[in-house]
Amino acid sequence: MASLNSVRPAQRNVVASERRFFLGMAIAIAVTVIFGFTLNAARMNWTFLELPLQVHLHAAAFLAWIILYVVQNWLVVRGSITWHRQLGVLGAVIAASMVVLGIVTTVAAIQQHRVPPFFPPGIFLVLDVLGVLGFGILTAWAIALRKQAAWHKRLMLCGTILVMSPALGRILPMPLLGQFAPLAVFASMAAYVIAGMIFDLRLRGKIHPAYYWGGAVLVVTNVLVGPLGFSPPVLQLVERLAA
Repeated sequence: MASLNSVRPAQRNVVASERRFFLGMAIAIAVTVIFGFTLNAARMNWTFLELPLQVHLHAAAFLAWIILYVVQNWLVVRGSITWHRQLGVLGAVIAASMVVLGIVTTVAAIQQHRVPPFFPPGIFLVLDVLGVLGFGILTAWAIALRKQAAWHKRLMLCGTILVMSPALGRILPMPLLGQFAPLAVFASMAAYVIAGMIFDLRLRGKIHPAYYWGGAVLVVTNVLVGPLGFSPPVLQLVERLAA
């Protein structure tokens, strides 16, 4: 990841604008997530302490990721690249724990009959599991390409967008959307990816291929939700978990 001092003067403003954009996207994601779960907390008819341990761990890991994602982009804007790289190790650990905790918490929600009423249990299981796996794939790829800043920052953005679905599900009027609820969540996440594409077009005149890959993961994970969520193996699994 290049320092602004090592960039040619003609490109310096472009790089600075790009860094500010990714910080702005990180803040927008953080605001969306915090707002969604604040709404959820206000609607709860149970106390915070009643929640199982894995829910607290899951929430702590996901919140830590969102905060770290904002901090990492802020460090890049400041030019503190060394700190950014050092904190990246912590980010990798948090990301790995998010994948595990995301799956464990989703399974536990079905076992404890805590599935939101507007989601069939099979859809809920597949939507959450595919979302967190997609996040894991894109984030691992971004880490692998950490020396290629253009790929790294865009794949990291797309991965973080994929874990917004629980927050968006708490903001959107899901009961009113009926069978279109998953599509509404997908469209909301896609809007963030499209914002990145538009910024690329305006700043650089072309869309970076990382967005096509990130968008493809988003599309595939959501296209598979319906067929898998109502498939006999998943329905049988959900029935066993809820028994």
